[in-house]
Amino acid sequence: MQLESLVKDFRNKDVKAFESLYEMYKQSVNGVIYNIVRDETIAEEITQDVFIKAWNNSDSYSENKGRFFTWIINIARNAAIDKTRSKNFKNSSKNLDAEIFVDILETQDSLDSKTDAIGIKNFVSKLKDTCIKVIELLYFKGFTQKEVSEALNLPIGTVKTRNRNCINELRTMLK
Repeated sequence: MQLESLVKDFRNKDVKAFESLYEMYKQSVNGVIYNIVRDETIAEEITQDVFIKAWNNSDSYSENKGRFFTWIINIARNAAIDKTRSKNFKNSSKNLDAEIFVDILETQDSLDSKTDAIGIKNFVSKLKDTCIKVIELLYFKGFTQKEVSEALNLPIGTVKTRNRNCINELRTMLK
């Protein structure tokens, strides 16, 4: 079944289309979420919530504004960031084992195999180093633009411009 007809059926609340899209994208969605929350169980819960939210709000998706995958990844990213900002998550993070932080710090390549299920790592790796840093922090680690500005010691306007330019470069590669 072609993606366009799957998405159309999904928007018309076809359960089989939902199941097909879920199978196609669950690994990528889960990978993006996991890179932000760093907890497999929470990532799985949020992944399911993302697909339910997409199902319930399928009317808000427009082919004219972008691809379905981009739309659902943005829902996933926002849900993961919301979770990390929640009081319960912050309280549970206070008692985490130090090993998780060592793993995060030692990992040279934060675009792990789950995130790379659609081959995005290949495209991102072709960007300039400045782009890679900004995209990794914003999209794969869930930083806000202000946090990226502080982490990279750049003005926030520069972060916004780089983000826009880097995303445009990725779009050009994907055409």
